[in-house]
Amino acid sequence: MEGTMMQDEDLGGPGRRNVFSKTLSRISQVYQSWLDQLTPHVILRWAIAIFLVIMFIVRILVAQGWYIITYALGIYHLNLFIAFLTPKNDPAMDFDDTDGPQLPTRSNEEFRPFIRRLPEFKFWYSVCKSTVISFICTLFDFFNIPVFWPILVMYFITLMCITMRRQIKHMIKYRYLPFTHGKPKYQNHIDAK
Repeated sequence: MEGTMMQDEDLGGPGRRNVFSKTLSRISQVYQSWLDQLTPHVILRWAIAIFLVIMFIVRILVAQGWYIITYALGIYHLNLFIAFLTPKNDPAMDFDDTDGPQLPTRSNEEFRPFIRRLPEFKFWYSVCKSTVISFICTLFDFFNIPVFWPILVMYFITLMCITMRRQIKHMIKYRYLPFTHGKPKYQNHIDAK
C-alpha cells in the first residue's frame, strides 16, 4: 500500500495536484488582496476602468475589426448601468412577500435609503472584468466576424436612448434619485440665543 502511494507521487499523482492547487490558491489570495486594497479608492478604481475601456477602444480602432465583440461589450455595460440605477426592491414590482426596506412611494412615508440592485463595487468589477475578457477576445481572429459596423452603432444608440428614457420615467414615477450629488443634505443647526 505504501509503495503504491510512492508511485502515484512519482508519476505526478496527488502530490502534483496538491502543488497545482496550492499555486492557484496563492494566486487567488494575491488577487483578492489587490481587490481589498483597491476597494476604498473609488476614483482610482474608476480611473482604472476608464483606462481599460479606452485601451479597448484604441485596440478596436487600430485593428479595424471585432465590432461584434465591441457591440456585445456595449450592451453588457448598458445592462450593468441600468442595474446600477435601479433600486434593489423595485416599487414597480408589486410583490407582497418582499423582504427588506422599499422605496417610499408617498411623501408622508418614512425615509428609506436607496439600495442599488447592483452595488458600485460590483458594477466596477464587472466593467473591468468584461473589458479585459473582450480585449482578450480581440486577440483571436475567429471572433472577428465581418459586419457593417454603422448599423451596430445606430442600433446601440437607439437601444441606449430607449432604455435610458424608460429608466428616467421609472425614476420620475417612483420619485427616487440614485445619486447623492443632487440630494439635499440635512445638518443640525444650533441657534445661538
